[in-house]
Amino acid sequence: MNYLIISLLGSCLVISACHSKIGDRRDEIPGNAHSVPDDQPVLRHVVLFKFNDSARPEDVEMIENAFRELPTRIDAILDFEWGINNSPEGLDDGFTHCFFLTFSDEAAREEYLPHPDHAAFGELLRPFLDRVLVVDYWTEN
Repeated sequence: MNYLIISLLGSCLVISACHSKIGDRRDEIPGNAHSVPDDQPVLRHVVLFKFNDSARPEDVEMIENAFRELPTRIDAILDFEWGINNSPEGLDDGFTHCFFLTFSDEAAREEYLPHPDHAAFGELLRPFLDRVLVVDYWTEN
């Protein structure tokens, strides 16, 4: 199981780096009040989704768009990127989508988790979600 999680996380990071990387958006996310020097550790929040079999492509696209809106609505999000799995390893266990959020500190994450817009997103997502996997970690330089 640990190998699967490490593999999924590794695949997610590669996907994020190669598929649809937005890059450092600290100055581009509207209303973003946080700023962290490049050499300071940040808190990463990695979210993987496996959609249920009844989720139609237009449902998945709606979820993608809704998640992409969160950084414009929640100031605590310092950086954001996402991508769709394209790993050839076959170790994704059905997880198709990776969303990668950055927070300056734990207080920012604590602002994000119960935020009304995050909760509303969860309600929108729930009918289409089979499984979710979340991993948080501090970057190390």
